[in-house]
Amino acid sequence: MNKITVKILSLVFLGMMFTSCKKWLDYNPHEDFKITELDYLKSESDYRTMAVSVYTPIQWLNQSVPVGDIASDNSVSGGENASDVLSLQQIDDYTHTPVNSTLTELWQAAFEGINRANYMSQYKATNLAGQTVDFAGKDALYGEVYFLRAYYYFHLVRFFGDVPLFTDKRLSLSESKSLQKSAKADVYKQIELDLNSAIAVLPAVQIQKGRVTKYAAQALLGKVLLYENKFDAAAAMLENVITSNAFSLVTDFGSIFLATGENGPESVFEIQYSNTSPYYNWGGVTRGQGNHSVQQCGIRGLNGTGGMPYAAGWSTNLPTQNLANAYAAGDKRKDVTVLNIEAYKAANPAFNITYQVAPFKNTGLYNQKYLPRNGETSGQIELNYLNNFRTIRYAEVLLMAAEANNRATAANDTKAQTYLNLVRRRGFGDLLHDISSTGTTLKQAIWDERRLELAMEGDRFFDLVRTGQAVSKITGFTAGKHEVFPIPQQEISVSGLTQNPGY
Repeated sequence: MNKITVKILSLVFLGMMFTSCKKWLDYNPHEDFKITELDYLKSESDYRTMAVSVYTPIQWLNQSVPVGDIASDNSVSGGENASDVLSLQQIDDYTHTPVNSTLTELWQAAFEGINRANYMSQYKATNLAGQTVDFAGKDALYGEVYFLRAYYYFHLVRFFGDVPLFTDKRLSLSESKSLQKSAKADVYKQIELDLNSAIAVLPAVQIQKGRVTKYAAQALLGKVLLYENKFDAAAAMLENVITSNAFSLVTDFGSIFLATGENGPESVFEIQYSNTSPYYNWGGVTRGQGNHSVQQCGIRGLNGTGGMPYAAGWSTNLPTQNLANAYAAGDKRKDVTVLNIEAYKAANPAFNITYQVAPFKNTGLYNQKYLPRNGETSGQIELNYLNNFRTIRYAEVLLMAAEANNRATAANDTKAQTYLNLVRRRGFGDLLHDISSTGTTLKQAIWDERRLELAMEGDRFFDLVRTGQAVSKITGFTAGKHEVFPIPQQEISVSGLTQNPGY
């Protein structure tokens, strides 16, 4: 997707440049075989290629996953020392300010995605030359675009709260200088509108893996409605996904996170990464074609022989002992989620494992779900891991539906228990750990189960905030401030946006 993106951006920039020049002299860029914006979006192929470019920035949001755990009680920043990836250290220590490179990247990547979606939306009916380009599947293609715009905005409101809202066109640099923040409620209203528009036209199944389906849009909308405390609507929406019978829980929890488990029967939506044509740029926001965060999770200086499966990394995003202790005896998800390197080394003497001892904030534990493995990268090793993010899994749909039913106006705790226990039965491999509680006790059990099931997948911080547990669970968290992150200072400087309270 990155190569396509570079090409498209080049076309846009060239078009802007030559359109400006034409004001001053009678020049036709076609005389020099140059391409302008007027030459694009003239065929079905153009529209489909541009739609791929709308997907691309979703890959650049990969740091949202480690941040979602590092900012919570699930993991610590780790790294080589106190200044290694300082932006993550600050988020972990709750000393982050508006000058934070990670938060700046997450803001910019999301708005780049929104700008690309808006560009397509702007020229849906006619292209820049005023021509109508119709083709079979065009409405469904735009369903993907609307889903992605909703995803980008949902990312932004979770991280930053009130943010600029614009959907009518791609903004120019000068226009971006006059942006104003919109209330979070208005942003959520647009997210709902986009997702409902997507649901109306998206197919239930896509031939190409990774493309958005109707069920992915319904699942994301159900999640959005949970964040808005619209539990009745969330329960109804998520029920569509469950009763579709399109998804199932795989028997082996650990297999989900293997390369062979990508886009499996539990996958509702995955962010796709590849390394077939390795691209990397250490200084760019994209960094590489692959999933950069996988390298971060690896064990620093790891070496081994005899077929040892794991590859070395940077010892970032280390699970806490608090997380490890949260798993009950017999819960198979613990060993899939948390790797105790010393225990693994002792159990596998044939591998002759050595590694760099004691990374910064050492816990002795590593993120097993996304631990780098030998043979899963190419090109620039650190920046070209092919691991997909399992962004919405069917297990989460069940847990969201359980919470929505428990918190609905007319609570259905029987259904909530059923969905919760389906997840627990897979986790323990038996029927002996079912939950039979009701009311607020059941609600807490569902929240706790989300932590166990989804640990190290980037949701924990946001779950604690939306459920009002952040103050009691997160060291350093200040109520009235840390529910959101600061708006990047350079955006404040350019657009004059109002900074979030406390920053």
